[in-house]
Amino acid sequence: MFLGRTRQRQLWQATSLLMLIMAMFVASMPGSGWAYQDAAEEPAAAAPAEPAAADDKKAEEKDEGINDDQTFLQWMIAASGAFGAVLLLVSFIMVAVIMMNLLQVRRDNLLPEGFVAAFEEKLTAKDYQGAYEIARNDDSLIARVLAAGLSRLNRGYEEAVEGMQEVGEEESMAMEHRLSYLALIGSIAPMIGLMGTVWGMIASFREIATAPVAPKPKDLADGISTALFTTLEGLVVAIPAIIAYSLLRNRVSRLLLEVGRVSEGLMSRLPVGKSSAE
Repeated sequence: MFLGRTRQRQLWQATSLLMLIMAMFVASMPGSGWAYQDAAEEPAAAAPAEPAAADDKKAEEKDEGINDDQTFLQWMIAASGAFGAVLLLVSFIMVAVIMMNLLQVRRDNLLPEGFVAAFEEKLTAKDYQGAYEIARNDDSLIARVLAAGLSRLNRGYEEAVEGMQEVGEEESMAMEHRLSYLALIGSIAPMIGLMGTVWGMIASFREIATAPVAPKPKDLADGISTALFTTLEGLVVAIPAIIAYSLLRNRVSRLLLEVGRVSEGLMSRLPVGKSSAE
């Protein structure tokens, strides 16, 4: 890892705080205020014409368990069930992974301009031991790459370049490993949503198969709403994860390429590098 332990600990603390804030925000959401209406409900305009019929209808709806005070958010949470809870947890993990990678894949962590300028000054002054000390005491990626190369410089320029490539490949693998969690989330979130879709359709068809009479639309609404909501939630989680993975991967590749180019340019200024190149 190219970040120090203190910085890593601070990063995880900030990520945990962000997840806690998101959980509190979701728990305190009042909902959109949309009420769940039964598909078979008659228009309210006909109610004043027959008060007695309206009273009988309200009593029937109460017996059937229709809740007009239920908000859209409450309906969605109830319909999603365990699948929605799993997708909510996955969404928190996705946000944490994105934030972690955004904080790590930065130019200041991989290729800080201050370090490059200080290293070049040491090379210009032919203070190669000082350049090595600067590289060894810095936490950036290019510093680790240059430190690995300078530590093998006594074996020859080719050995130094090989040592730099090994460190670069190791860091590249570590960053790809962290980014792979986003790809995993982008793959499994639609599958979780699809599982909820299948479960909801099974529940609806089971209601049709076991009902003694033709079921009402309300009797099938629970299973259908589960199927649709879980599909929607799975896509809402997967799409940002895939987009973030693609953007961050391109950024990592570009910065790693720049680190390799700059480090090789600095190493070529060493006396051993010049003689070997000639």
